Amino acid sequence: MLPAFLVAAENPLERVVRHPMIQRPAGLGWLTPDHKITLLDNHIAMMLLAGLILVLVFPLAIRKRKSGGGVNELVLTGFGNFIETICEYLRKEVAEPNLGVHTDRFIKYVWSTFFFVLTVNLLGLLPIGAVAPLFGSHLGGTATGNVWVTGTLAVISLLVIVINGLRLGGKAYIAHFSPGPLWLAPLLVPIEILGVFAKAFALAIRLFANMVAGHVLLAVLLGFILSVGSAFGAAAGYGVAVPVVLGSVAIMMLELFVAFLQAFIFTFLTTVFLGSSVNLHPHDDGHGEHGHAAAH
Repeated sequence: MLPAFLVAAENPLERVVRHPMIQRPAGLGWLTPDHKITLLDNHIAMMLLAGLILVLVFPLAIRKRKSGGGVNELVLTGFGNFIETICEYLRKEVAEPNLGVHTDRFIKYVWSTFFFVLTVNLLGLLPIGAVAPLFGSHLGGTATGNVWVTGTLAVISLLVIVINGLRLGGKAYIAHFSPGPLWLAPLLVPIEILGVFAKAFALAIRLFANMVAGHVLLAVLLGFILSVGSAFGAAAGYGVAVPVVLGSVAIMMLELFVAFLQAFIFTFLTTVFLGSSVNLHPHDDGHGEHGHAAAH
C-alpha cells in the first residue's frame, strides 16, 4: 500500500479541473445547468492572488534603484530591472511595430495583459493544490487552464479592439468590413464579422489548450504511479515513480517555458489585432508611409 502522501483522488485530473468554494442558487439558463452560480472557486482565488501580486509586489520592486544620485537614481536594480527589460521589449518589439502612433495610448493595456497572464500561468505551476487539502481547501491550479477564464480575457480584448476601432477609425473601421465591391458586401460583411469573433475564439482556445495540456500530462503520469502502486504494491509504485518523476521534472521545465511563451503569444496577438483595427488611416495626422516606418 502506498504511503499517505502519494494518495490522490480517483480522478488524476482532480488537480486540473476547477473546484467551487462558494456557490449560490441561480437560474441563468444554459449558463447555470446545475442551477447554481459560483461566486468563488480555486481559479477565481488564483486570479485574485495574481491581481494582488501585481498591485502590491510590482510597485515595490520598481522603487529599488541604484544609489549615488543623479542619473543612477533612474536605474532600476534587481527584479525591477527585469520588469523594465520586459516592458521595454514589449514596447519596442511588439507595440510600436503594430500600434504605431497609438503605442502610448495602449501600451499600459499591453503590459497589463502580459503580466497578468504570466502571473496566473506561473502561479499554476506552484504545488499549492497538493497541500491545500490539508487545510480543507481546493486552492491552487492554473486559472488560464479554464476556458471560461481565457474566454473572458479574449472578450475583454475583443471589446478593446472593436470599441477603439470605432472610436479611432470611425467610418473607415466600418468600411473595412466590406473591402471589395459593394455588390459583394452581403457576402464579405458576414465573413469579416465572423473573422472578428474568430480572433477572440483563437485567443481563448490557444491559451486554454496550451496551459491545460501540460497539467493534464503531469496529472496522468502521477495517476500512473498510483495505479501501479495500488495494483502491484508500494515497491512497484516506487520503481515506476523514478522514471516518471524524472520525466515530470523535464515536463515542468517545459511548462515554465510555456507559461512565458503563451503569455507573450496572447499579448502579441492581442496587439496585432488591435493594431489592425486602429491603424486604418496611413495618412492621418501627417503620418504617411515615412511616419509609419519611423515608428518601427
